[in-house]
Amino acid sequence: MIFISKILFFTSHHGFYTVVLLIVFFSLVSFLTKKWWLLLPIIPLGIANAFAGQFLNAWFLNKYGTESTAIITSDVETSSTLNDMYIHDYEAIVKKQDGKYITTFFSTTSASIYPIENAIRIPQVNSPFPVKYIPGYEKNIVILYDQSEEGRRLRQYEMLAPINTAKIKYEADPTNKEFIKEYLTALENYVEVYKDDNYNIQIEKLKKELEESR
Repeated sequence: MIFISKILFFTSHHGFYTVVLLIVFFSLVSFLTKKWWLLLPIIPLGIANAFAGQFLNAWFLNKYGTESTAIITSDVETSSTLNDMYIHDYEAIVKKQDGKYITTFFSTTSASIYPIENAIRIPQVNSPFPVKYIPGYEKNIVILYDQSEEGRRLRQYEMLAPINTAKIKYEADPTNKEFIKEYLTALENYVEVYKDDNYNIQIEKLKKELEESR
């Protein structure tokens, strides 16, 4: 597991050098076997690593890693951009199983984050957050963003959005069954995750209104 983690760390953090190694490896194999078509996988593998290297690393570490905590100690904005936003370089310390810390690094483009989604969310500096790693190679981490304090706040905010939308519709037309159902569903989804007595009262009120409208 440590060996695999080291390989995934290298490929997800050093895309250019990974392509160089792919060229050297397949060129050597092609030369020794006299089979030129063995050069064909170089470009697809290089592209795949550039777009999915950190995703594979995130899946692997979340599946087989041990949970711990980390703290970002440095956040430096670079001159490079991704989707019109500046790329950041980060340094962090990771807590090992013996309680001591080890230093690691990653960037906006190389950070492994779980759950895997089309978004790059990095915790703030000097704020502990949960991670997973393979014991013995703690510098390769996956950020468990949804379990962090920031992640929980963001998820709560995202679950409030459909409630606010449904509430506006309901208040505009309280007799509309579809609006009642939409408001009710949004509230029920929320209280399944977060306790809220006021929302529970509103849920019972909406259920009663829905029953009376039949």
